[in-house]
Amino acid sequence: MIGGAATVAGRLRASLPKSPRAGGRVRALFASQRLRRRLLILAALLLFLGAGYQFWLRDSSLVAVEEVTVTGLSTSDEKRVRMALTAASRSMTTLHVDHEALERAVAGFPVVRELEVTTDFPHGLNIHVVEHVPAAVAVGEGGRVAVAADGTILQGVPVEKRLPTVEVEGAVSVERLRDPTALASAAIAGAVPAELRGRLSEVGEDGRLGQVAQLRNGPEVVFGDATRVRAKWAAAATVLADLEASGASYVDVRLPGRPAAGGLPAETIVPVAPAGATSLPPTTTTDPAAATTVDPTALGTVPSTGAAILPTDGTVPPTQATIPPAPTAPAPGTVTTTPPAPTASPAPAAPAPAPAGAVTDGTGGGAATAPPP
Repeated sequence: MIGGAATVAGRLRASLPKSPRAGGRVRALFASQRLRRRLLILAALLLFLGAGYQFWLRDSSLVAVEEVTVTGLSTSDEKRVRMALTAASRSMTTLHVDHEALERAVAGFPVVRELEVTTDFPHGLNIHVVEHVPAAVAVGEGGRVAVAADGTILQGVPVEKRLPTVEVEGAVSVERLRDPTALASAAIAGAVPAELRGRLSEVGEDGRLGQVAQLRNGPEVVFGDATRVRAKWAAAATVLADLEASGASYVDVRLPGRPAAGGLPAETIVPVAPAGATSLPPTTTTDPAAATTVDPTALGTVPSTGAAILPTDGTVPPTQATIPPAPTAPAPGTVTTTPPAPTASPAPAAPAPAPAGAVTDGTGGGAATAPPP
């Protein structure tokens, strides 16, 4: 029997591949089986821990909320809002915070716009309340109430005197504005820059211009509609800061890229004298005696009794015009002399013989007798 078993073992040993490559494959097979087994064990452990966290630790008293801190409240309902949030937080843990439950707890307070929640492990919960900022005062049937930029009616929020007014057609609703015109006005009032917030007095609808905002001791700002309100306010602030727009009755920002200021007082245009002149140029006159005196040496004319020389054709020149002298033929017996061009080395010349008659100047300045040779 023992010999038979040894024979079988020998046969199995002989049947196994003896090459190094085949042995490596067998070892890799056993190694992959061990790796697969380890992965299965790790997955089972993670599944167990996840189930324990989900069904036990997350809602365990070990991490229950015990300390609730509420900040950011300024409304008159501060105590009620704080109590509602604290009561809703007591049923939670720092590992399981129900945001929807907290929002439902303050749904009855329109002043609450948003909740920012952070945990302080293991038992602390911090809640920061973001309130609606009053943008305007809605005025309608039944009284006045603060309203946010999105049209939310802020019950319990005190109405400030410096807030702009928004006219509401009919009665003011309980939760939100329903009048579309009032909604657009509230959106414009809520986007006003901080430097202009104290100057805004009213926002309303104009039948011809659309939405118009009125500034205290300042011009109207024409918006047209409630689109791109922040860009329009920025354009209006730029125009109002320009000294050249001082005194304008309105600023049109319907096209925020091309704002315009209107209603400026008209300016009187004063004539300006030419550069270098001390007075305005004189008006043109037709009096010949008032003509400008011309230098005879520069123009080749001889003044006579203060009047300009007229041409021989009998035409009257325009006032203050200079007429060059007409060329005239020399009189018989006269000699016209022309100065020679200068040369580098002029040669001495013999004096010309004296003429029999008088030598006359050809420029028209009169006759002159030549000196004897």
